[in-house]
Amino acid sequence: MRLTTYTDYALRTLMYLAVNRDRLVTIQDIADLHGIAKNHLTKVVHQLGLLGLVETIRGRNGGLRLGREPAEINIGEVVRSTETDFFMAECFDADNVGCAYSAACTLKGVLGEATAAYLRVLDGVTLEILMKKPAVRTPPAKPIRLHARAGTPDA
Repeated sequence: MRLTTYTDYALRTLMYLAVNRDRLVTIQDIADLHGIAKNHLTKVVHQLGLLGLVETIRGRNGGLRLGREPAEINIGEVVRSTETDFFMAECFDADNVGCAYSAACTLKGVLGEATAAYLRVLDGVTLEILMKKPAVRTPPAKPIRLHARAGTPDA
């Protein structure tokens, strides 16, 4: 499964806005950080605004911010909203009826199940979860043994 560039930009935009919740940001800020064209990002931000995921503030001191709390932004929903289709092979296209194997092939069903499993995983993730850094695991300290007679540490 491969996401389109459009979906990639949408996710990057949401992540940037989640990290910068304390201020309004511009499309140019996001474009500069990721090295992507501002005009492509403008289309993405427009759709995210229509979905209520991004709030746009116009004017001289305007900018962008999240339209919902990160815990309310489901990544599976974002992916479904920004991908045009999930055709894994030609047989997913209803207009394509020319497959020589269609009578006995189960590929479409298998790929359909795989796609559904992929989306189920994304459905279990919110922007809040996506942005949490895993806790740094510190190795346990080596125990110090006291020498039985003197009460001094062993080396």
